[in-house]
Formats: sequence, C-alpha cells, structure tokens
Amino acid sequence: MSRDTLSDLLRAVRLRTAVFYYVSNQADWAAQAPPAHEIAEAVMPGAEHVMEFHMVARGSGWAALQGREPVPLRAGDILMFPHGDAHVMSSAPGLAPERIEPEWVFATRHEPKPIPIAFHRGVLQPGATLPVQDADSILVCGFLGCDLRPFNPLVSALPRLLHLPAGHGGDWIRHVIDQAAKESAAPHPGTEAVLERLAEMMFVDTARRYLEGLPADATGWLAGLRDRHVGRALALLHERPEHPWTIDELGSRVGLSRSALHERFTAYLGQPPMHYLANWRIQVASVLLRESRRSVADIALEVGYESEAAFSRAFKRLVGVPPAAWRRSVSPA
Repeated sequence: MSRDTLSDLLRAVRLRTAVFYYVSNQADWAAQAPPAHEIAEAVMPGAEHVMEFHMVARGSGWAALQGREPVPLRAGDILMFPHGDAHVMSSAPGLAPERIEPEWVFATRHEPKPIPIAFHRGVLQPGATLPVQDADSILVCGFLGCDLRPFNPLVSALPRLLHLPAGHGGDWIRHVIDQAAKESAAPHPGTEAVLERLAEMMFVDTARRYLEGLPADATGWLAGLRDRHVGRALALLHERPEHPWTIDELGSRVGLSRSALHERFTAYLGQPPMHYLANWRIQVASVLLRESRRSVADIALEVGYESEAAFSRAFKRLVGVPPAAWRRSVSPA
C-alpha cells in the first residue's frame, strides 16, 4: 500500500500515552486494577477511551482477566487491555489481590509520575520502591487514551487482552522496556515526556505485531488492512477522502467488481465501502474542527461535501449534534 492507513487512523483518533506507575515486587503479591472507565478522568483527562498497559522489566508474573485463563508473563513481555477491563496482576494465579482503589488514583493524580509502588511480601506500599537487586519482579504500568467518536474502528478490532511475548517484538522493544524501567526508577527532567514517547512506540508496534499474527480467517479493521483488496481500498479512501468515490471506481482501482468489493469489504469491516468513507470523512473533519479555526463550510469542502448543509446533516447523523456545536463542546474554555 502507498498509504500508511494505520498511522492515519492513530493520528486521527489522537492517541495519547502516560506512564503512571513503577511497581517493584518481592515474594507473593497480587494487585487488582479497576476498570479504566472508573479512573479515566484521573489518569487521562479528556480522553473518551482509556486502555491500560504493563511492561515486564524484570522477573515474571501472571495476568488474569475475568472469564479467561491466566496468562504467564516474563521479562520483556508487553500486556495491554484495549477495552479497559478490570484485571489482576500477580506473582502466581489464584492469589487474593489487593485492590487499587479509584479514590487513591484520583488522590494521587497530581503526584510526579511515575509513582513508585512496592509489594513487599504481599503488603502494598504506595510511594515506596524496592532496590532493583531486591525485587523479584518489576513492572512499568501506564495508560493510553484515544477518541472513540466520531469514528474509531481500531479499538473494536483489538482483543480484550493483548499479549506480546518477549522476543516477538524484536530486540528494540526489549530496549524500550529497559529504558522505561530506568527512567521510571530514577526520574530526571523530561522523564514524563520520554516515557510518553516510549509508550506510544510500544503501542503502535504491539498493534502491528497483533495484525501480523492474525489467523487467515480473522475479520475486523486490522484484518481488512492486511487483505490485499480491502487494504488497498482503505488506503485509497484514507488518501483521498474528498474524492467523489463510487463503488465502481473503487472496485476498478483495487481489481474487483463492484459486487465482489462490496461483499469482501463488508465481510471484513461490517459495513460497505461508501458507508466507511462517510464515517472516515466525519472523523477527518472532527480533527479539523478541533485543531483549527477554519470555517465549517471550508472543512466541509475539504472532506468531500458539496455544501455546508449536506456536511452538517451527515455530521449530526453520526455524532448527534451539528459540527459547530460539537466544536464548541470540545474546544478549551
């Protein structure tokens, strides 16, 4: 593909990251993280959707999600919860966890990050850390935020638990985790910014590794991205959303008949190409509305609408409010 469609989408949905906790553990330990929606405003203010991630910098552990078998972890592993599920991290399966209360997360929201946490023989000690040489395991934990509205097909394409074992991401990911651990253990000026960039790189690489490992019969946005015909159609729609595409022209460009493209695209993404294009246009427009002071009429033309009225109707149909009202609601006071 000539277009990096995944990067397009990540830019449009405003992916943001923050590393919050440096967790050092000794002997048996278990911690239960609350659902992300309960702490979203504390850890990622303004984000519509929050995901949690963990990098295993030292030792081993387990991750448990309700309804799933526990997942073993070792140094160099990356673990994400794309849908923000509550989960348990522990030294072994079945241990009674210490619950991280949302009230504590809100109370420490303005503390310098990352916040050290130690589990010493099962006792939770916020604000404390174990010497590296004394820790059986070390985790670097944080959050990723993104927009869900108007249109974000990526989140629904990711599993509830996304595990990237050590070695599957290449040597550079191991260096990222090591650097994140060093920055977290001994913060310096600029540490928060460094950790944000490292976490963003980690997420993007984990998402594309997940894409590469999808089974042949997988569906969803990421699976469609990998398909030769659907991926090419997505690249064209992302490259020129303002173009007056028809299913005939799009099919011709990707080498399928209109009916074959419609069927294949819908099988992967759950919606036909022209429906996807309408949603993508509104997402592109939402970024322009939020980040520029250009007129609604000018933005309407840029994303492929012949008139402001037609654009406003389409925007309200998807978002629930007209573009001008939505701009006011998301603009800083």
